[in-house]
Amino acid sequence: MVDTFITFEGPDGAGKTSVLTALIPQLAAHLTRPVHLTREPGGAQISEKIRELILDPENTAMDARTEALLYAASRRQHLREVIVPALDAGEVVVCDRFVDSSVAYQGAGRQIGEQAVLEMNQFATDGIQPGLTLYLDVPSEIGLARIAAHRTSRQFDRLDQESLAFHQRVRAAYLRLAQQEPERIHTIDATQPMAQVVADCLATLQHFLTDSWQSR
Repeated sequence: MVDTFITFEGPDGAGKTSVLTALIPQLAAHLTRPVHLTREPGGAQISEKIRELILDPENTAMDARTEALLYAASRRQHLREVIVPALDAGEVVVCDRFVDSSVAYQGAGRQIGEQAVLEMNQFATDGIQPGLTLYLDVPSEIGLARIAAHRTSRQFDRLDQESLAFHQRVRAAYLRLAQQEPERIHTIDATQPMAQVVADCLATLQHFLTDSWQSR
């Protein structure tokens, strides 16, 4: 595990993008190290091209294992081109999604096997793991309702087309991962008001990044 590598996870509708938009400036103001925000799938030129393939709502014929392999390929390129160089430069890397997403969405949601997807990604990442993962938890029904309410102001992708049962399997997998790895994965109640979610995330990060934290 890499202490300066931090990931954010959550089911659809958890509000990760909004939380990170509000959180990153506050985090950067408190750290003695630069903060590098990135995302998956994507984050690097090749990885962004793979993202377009994966999320294109017209690609309805994509096989579940093809999807999982594309996520792993995107992740590998992103890791080698962006994440590892930033970590080597002494930066705190904050990544919107990482391996846990593949385990939850492809392993459980697509039902192709959580362990199989994990092993595929261990190969892709050389076993590199974040030191801390903040999991923003929200019931599937609430998350999907949020997506429906903001349909005109956000990208609609292939995963948004999936059933409630799919999203419930994804959330259940995330909860299992959090139970299995409580030292790494910290659960944040994402049903709270946005300001409180951001505050809870910042408090968790302060505790974890003590050596790089400075009071303002």
